[in-house]
Amino acid sequence: MAGALTFESGHTDMVHDAQLDYYGRKLATCSSDKTVKIFEIVGDQHTHLADLKGHDGPVWQVAWAHPKYGSLLASCSFDHRVIVWKETQENQWQQVYITPSTLHTASINSISWAPYELGLILAVASSDGTTSILEYSSSTGNWETVKLPGSHAIGVTAVSWAPSVPAGALVSAKAPSGFVKRIVTAGCDNLIKVWKCVDGVWTLEDTLQGHTDWVRDVAWAPNLGLPKSCIASAGQDGQVFVWSERQGGGWEKKLVHDFKPVPVWRLSWSTTGNMLAVSDGNNSVTLWKETVDGVFQQITH
Repeated sequence: MAGALTFESGHTDMVHDAQLDYYGRKLATCSSDKTVKIFEIVGDQHTHLADLKGHDGPVWQVAWAHPKYGSLLASCSFDHRVIVWKETQENQWQQVYITPSTLHTASINSISWAPYELGLILAVASSDGTTSILEYSSSTGNWETVKLPGSHAIGVTAVSWAPSVPAGALVSAKAPSGFVKRIVTAGCDNLIKVWKCVDGVWTLEDTLQGHTDWVRDVAWAPNLGLPKSCIASAGQDGQVFVWSERQGGGWEKKLVHDFKPVPVWRLSWSTTGNMLAVSDGNNSVTLWKETVDGVFQQITH
């Protein structure tokens, strides 16, 4: 296993997120110091490339778009805004889009780019209790916004996109029925909600109940077209669940681990969707994998 690379970020306050781009060559970090920093990573060497300044509050998350759309990075902040940044020349970044001040009225906590096959689309989760979808129209050159009102009482903490290929498409004898647009959101109401878009209209598909406190993160697993659709959730209650969609509808819940008394903050699936990384309140990251008999086990070095 590769060793860890540790370096001084140069941020002057707490770092909230760090994301590698598609190729694993550039790293974006964001902080309560209101800035986003870009680094180049080559082997165990790192080079600071740029500082992106534009937010008026702590920056919670950053997200790289697929390279099909160029070098694009989105950031979200306590200042109620999302900024989309574009690298116009080498190490020269500019703001190409800022969400209107009327779109959200509270902190924006989470952002997630859609699978690239669906287009240049960003899902946005806010403490004002709503989720919005930002979509770039190549014909007009504008960003169009759609609001999912009343997503979660008190606030939306996280959002994640489903794979664009329907579960089971790879092994089905039927011709693929086209791409699907689905997202999952998590909230301060202890709930997880699954949404689907058909003909441009977003509707609530399912509400998943299981956590006893705020749901801090959700992550839809890649499925590579296999007959499996899974969502991982992490809560302030210390519990991590994996929810599997039943063929006839509904979701089945399975406990991965109970980390009580500490909360669980973030989740991340491996590219193939068979391994789950969990970041908990003890400042540790653990890896979990499902065994053949359906039990999740921690992977140890």
